[in-house]
Amino acid sequence: MYWSRSRLSKVFYLLVAAPLALVVLSALPQHAAPRLPVSQIALGIDPSQSKVYWALGTTLHTVHGTFAFKNGALNVDPATGKAAGEIVVYAKSGDSGNEGRDKKMHKDVLDSGKYAEIIFRPDRVEGKIAPQGTFAVQVHGIFVLHGSEHQLTVPVQAEFAGDHWTGGAKFSVPFIDWGLKNPSNFFLKVNHAVEIELELKGNLQNPWRLRTKPIPEPPCLVVKKGTNKLVVLGRPGPSSSTQTSRCAPFRDQPT
Repeated sequence: MYWSRSRLSKVFYLLVAAPLALVVLSALPQHAAPRLPVSQIALGIDPSQSKVYWALGTTLHTVHGTFAFKNGALNVDPATGKAAGEIVVYAKSGDSGNEGRDKKMHKDVLDSGKYAEIIFRPDRVEGKIAPQGTFAVQVHGIFVLHGSEHQLTVPVQAEFAGDHWTGGAKFSVPFIDWGLKNPSNFFLKVNHAVEIELELKGNLQNPWRLRTKPIPEPPCLVVKKGTNKLVVLGRPGPSSSTQTSRCAPFRDQPT
C-alpha cells in the first residue's frame, strides 16, 4: 500500500512527536506540598554551643553567673521584618558558683521549681538582614519570666556564613520592677536590673531562601518557521528561526 509523504508525516507526529511532548510536559513543575514563603529564613540555636551570661551589681561586688539554653528556633521574613519562634532557657540552670546564694536565687527569686523555663518569643526584627556577613538588628518580642509576659527589645549582632550563623546580644532585665522578689537585705543592696549577655551559634536551616538565582524556564515544543520540523527547546535565549523568542533550539526532528 502506497502512503503519501503528508500521511507519513502525520503518522510520524503521532508516533514520535506526541509521546515526546508528553515527556517534556512531565518535566514541568508539579503542585508541591505547602512550604514556608520563599522570602523567609529559619535559624536554629545549638544549645551545646550557645550560652547565657549574667551579672548582677551589688553594693559590695558584682555577682556573675550563667544559664543554659534548652532550645531555640527563629523564622524571619527579611522583607517585612515579621518574626516568629521561641528561645527557651532552663531557669533551674542558673549558676553563680556559690551553692548557698544559688539556692536562695532559685527558691526566693526565680521560683524555678514552679517556673522552670525563661522564654523569649520574637515577633519582629528591625534593621537590614544581610544574606551573608555581619549585620546589626533590633529584635522585639515577648519575654516570659516568672510566669509573666513583658515587652522587650534586644540589640543583636549576627553573622551569616554558609549554612551556619553566630550572634551576640547584651541587654538588661529589670527583674525587680517586673515583680520578682528583691534579694537585698540590710547589709547588701542589689541592682534592680540584671545584665544579660548572649553567645549564640546555630544552623541557618534554609540558607537557599536568601538567594535570588532565576528559575530556569522549562523545555517547550515549537514548529520551526517555514519548515515541517518539530523543535524541542530548552535553554533561555532568543532564536529568530522559531516561533518563540524565549527559548533556544536544543535538537530537532524532521516531520
